[in-house]
Amino acid sequence: MASKLVDLVYWRKVSKTGVVFTGLVIGLASMFQLSAITVIAHVCLGILCVTFPLRLYYKLLELLRWNPEKEHPFQSYLDHDSSLTDKETVTLVEETVLLVAFAVTEIKRLLFIDSIIDSIKLVVLLYLLTYVGIVTNGLTLVITGVIVVFSFPLLYKKQQVRFKTNLLTFTQAENNLLDCLLIERAVG
Repeated sequence: MASKLVDLVYWRKVSKTGVVFTGLVIGLASMFQLSAITVIAHVCLGILCVTFPLRLYYKLLELLRWNPEKEHPFQSYLDHDSSLTDKETVTLVEETVLLVAFAVTEIKRLLFIDSIIDSIKLVVLLYLLTYVGIVTNGLTLVITGVIVVFSFPLLYKKQQVRFKTNLLTFTQAENNLLDCLLIERAVG
């Protein structure tokens, strides 16, 4: 599952990624005008508009005896086993519990100021997010996130040297600032 997602994000199969990306953006953009329930209902109705006539066509072929194998057009999808084994379920639950526990620990650490620098970073991020929240709504951010997830890996691959030099410059500037703060704290 994860490898398929990575293949999509890195545009390894351009046609498949294009369909998924376009579908996601159009589906999310349609949610500006319609509720999520309406969008899901219309997507399911669209799927049924394709599958129902095809199923009736195969049934008609079967009745006319032109389809002697009596094959179902979607049998491969119906036969696909999407259930989880007990071991997979336990593993999934354990991973989820570990992620939640880590998130709670990290939030406690940031909110109760275990590290002053990390808490200051959180304050700046939250302060900037208040301005982002005034200008946009959550759905705009989700659409922007989808576009970034599908665009950034391709951009990074093409501009890798530039990204690495800028990151190195930024890291050095951050280390210099932290050194200055630590020196001032030691002197003062």
